[in-house]
Amino acid sequence: MAGTITTYRDFWPFYLREHAKPSTRALHYVGTILTLWFLLLALGGAGLWWFAAIPLAGYGFAWAAHFGVEKNRPATFTYPLWSLVSDYRMFFLWFAGKLDAHLQRAGVPA
Repeated sequence: MAGTITTYRDFWPFYLREHAKPSTRALHYVGTILTLWFLLLALGGAGLWWFAAIPLAGYGFAWAAHFGVEKNRPATFTYPLWSLVSDYRMFFLWFAGKLDAHLQRAGVPA
């Protein structure tokens, strides 16, 4: 990436291009589902330690995808907040069946 991204509008297509492989996105979805499940467990009284498991699940699966599948550096190292927002945005767009249009606009084959 040449230069620094200064707006989320510019970050979003970059983020999608960094998640070009379907298996990378799939591993992110597993991590995201686990974060949501662990949050429900923690809020439901299963124990406060579930809060600690949330970032382990989310980042663990995401980083495994980047280092093992995509072979790139996770955007969270440079843009932590935008990356976190985008992880959930990508998941919910995928879940709603609306991610393909975003991928295509970013130049990623769906």
